[in-house]
Amino acid sequence: MLPLVALVGRPNVGKSTLFNALTRSRDALVHDAPGVTRDRNYGVCRLDPERPFVLVDTGGIAGQEEGLAGATAKQSRAAAEEADLVLFVVDGREGASALDDAILAWLRKRDRPVLLVVNKIDGIDAQAALNDFARYGFRDRIGVSSSHRTGLDALLKDVLERLPEDGDAQVLDDDPKRMRVAFIGRPNVGKSTLVNRLLGEERMIASDVPGTTRDSIAADLERDGRKYRLVDTAGIRRKSKVEEAVEKFSIVKTLQAIEECQVAVVMLDAGEGVTEQDTSVLGAVLDAGRALVVAVNKWDGQSDYQRGQVEALLGRKLSFVEWAEKVRISARHGSGLRELFRAIHRAHASATKVFSTSETTRAVEAASNANPPPVVRGHVPKLRFAHPGGENPPTFVVHGTRLKSLSATYQRYLENFFRKRFKLVGTPIRFVFKETENPYKDKPKNPLTERQVAKKRRLMRHVKRR
Repeated sequence: MLPLVALVGRPNVGKSTLFNALTRSRDALVHDAPGVTRDRNYGVCRLDPERPFVLVDTGGIAGQEEGLAGATAKQSRAAAEEADLVLFVVDGREGASALDDAILAWLRKRDRPVLLVVNKIDGIDAQAALNDFARYGFRDRIGVSSSHRTGLDALLKDVLERLPEDGDAQVLDDDPKRMRVAFIGRPNVGKSTLVNRLLGEERMIASDVPGTTRDSIAADLERDGRKYRLVDTAGIRRKSKVEEAVEKFSIVKTLQAIEECQVAVVMLDAGEGVTEQDTSVLGAVLDAGRALVVAVNKWDGQSDYQRGQVEALLGRKLSFVEWAEKVRISARHGSGLRELFRAIHRAHASATKVFSTSETTRAVEAASNANPPPVVRGHVPKLRFAHPGGENPPTFVVHGTRLKSLSATYQRYLENFFRKRFKLVGTPIRFVFKETENPYKDKPKNPLTERQVAKKRRLMRHVKRR
């Protein structure tokens, strides 16, 4: 286990920028607006390869105990409580404030070592900025500029001097067997509530306010002997509704999470049915080719009539992903979670199934014999053989002649035939059609002799007389 270092401070002092600088990543969302970070975000600092440690970025403590600000402060305090060292980050440009005084007073009541970090000292008198915080009584005051990555060596040296050799922090491992599951959907459909329910703790801020989650937060889970990496993402709204730059960055992080996951769980709100934006979210998952499970949340609060209406909507509006399993759950009460995991396992198994060339070729032959391709301009496309071309999604490369003339209808027939033959559920299927080249296309034509040319002319004259 590695020791844990928590970044704590008021909003907009540069904690997320410092987190990215120490972890050499861009995992934390950074913006000039205060209050961008809300959930705890964990990463590993490996600037000293011999002594890595876990770093946790937290939201700013704004001095409010209600609403989102209060929930963010609660997350920050929870990180400080479990940390082996707290980095109290302040703004060197603005100087000490009453809110900084209150945060420091709270930290001193906790039995945790605290190191004062004065950020944003670039372009100003660094010594004057450090002297402004002398009244806090810290023997060592470290001046840094997170955006310019200056002062990090001195900060790292002081951190390592105060850290124990071992800690209790959980690290996101690189186990390839760990299944990566991303929870996607519109704002306020219950993604964070579901992840908290699965983890058994208030790991993410769950609120009725849409757009609470702004960053993609990953957490590891072990359940029934299997390992998972759960990724809670920001809600995706229509482009016309997105105005703030922060939300645009959040959507980019969500799309990155879709690309990196193995199974995408798209969550719908049973009370609102299937909206146009839900289909757009499903389209993003299809474009990435990821395994898909549709989770209809808040099912427990619907009457029998409402459930019947939702079932009809699911069948009508989600016909383009009829191969995806639909699971009815309640994230708040935990019902339907076992069925959800079973659907995730089936989708993952189908998306990562290994095929051989012989069985894919036999499947193509069987599909062609059962329903031959239609005639196009007097010619019939021929499917000769096939071989696997990749997984997640399962990809099949089909070779033959005149395959460019295959209609979209016949391609869907092949997809349904393969899905039924190999019992594939919860995953899209892709086909790559390659034309077999004519071995004689580059061979030069034999020139006609004078006798053959004369004979050809006589034949043409005879045809014209007739």
